[in-house]
Amino acid sequence: QGQLVESGGGLVQAGESLRLSCEASGHRFDRDVMAWFRQPPGKEREFVAGITPFNFKTYYGDSVAGRFTISRDDAKNTMYLHLQMNSLKPEDTAVYFCAARPSQSAIEIGAPPTYNYWGQGTQVTVAS
Repeated sequence: QGQLVESGGGLVQAGESLRLSCEASGHRFDRDVMAWFRQPPGKEREFVAGITPFNFKTYYGDSVAGRFTISRDDAKNTMYLHLQMNSLKPEDTAVYFCAARPSQSAIEIGAPPTYNYWGQGTQVTVAS
């Protein structure tokens, strides 16, 4: 049974950086599309970034493109998904979730219902 555990959240000032990590175990996540989503207070969950397996092609939400970078360290037993967040803004404040789905395709990569595995989330707060 696959498990995703996020870490690295916290409170930062606007303009600063944070690096989130997601430890993925118990499933062959090295074959899966992996992604980060976030849910701001009182709003719906939204796509932040995604990465395909094998060719590591990346995709970003419009509001984070150019500031955030997604990457993955693949292994059969335990793999890691990272999100480097630079030039953070107060509007980046949200709970950030790691997600995975057993697919190599990037079709609907930004659609939460297409993901089978979710972490519990890590809070990121950006003060102005």
